[in-house]
Amino acid sequence: MNKADLVDHVASSTGTGKKEAEAAVEAVLSGIVDTVKKGEEVSVFGFGKFSPKANAARTGRNPQTGASIKIAASKSVKFAPAQGFKTALNAKKSAAKKAAGSKTAPANKSAAKKAAPAKKTTAKKRG
Repeated sequence: MNKADLVDHVASSTGTGKKEAEAAVEAVLSGIVDTVKKGEEVSVFGFGKFSPKANAARTGRNPQTGASIKIAASKSVKFAPAQGFKTALNAKKSAAKKAAGSKTAPANKSAAKKAAPAKKTTAKKRG
């Protein structure tokens, strides 16, 4: 999905026109960029957190010639998805695992031994 697709999705989801949806998407994105640019985190509940990251200057190597080169310091952004986002991504897998887990045998041998029935003992007859 690119920005135009996102604008179309927002427009159809909210029932607004494309111009209003584009303005809303642009406002959200520019707000995130401006805040991270200042060195602050942006946390969107249920979605994730955007954090600024500083990369120090370092020495690298040109893979074609093998010569050492200097790589300048730079800034980047790190995204950490929220638990709700992760759960939404993995919802189908966990439901499938639960359904399959009840029908399959234990994965390891020690669990199979524990699940084995107890040995029978012989009872003494009283006479």
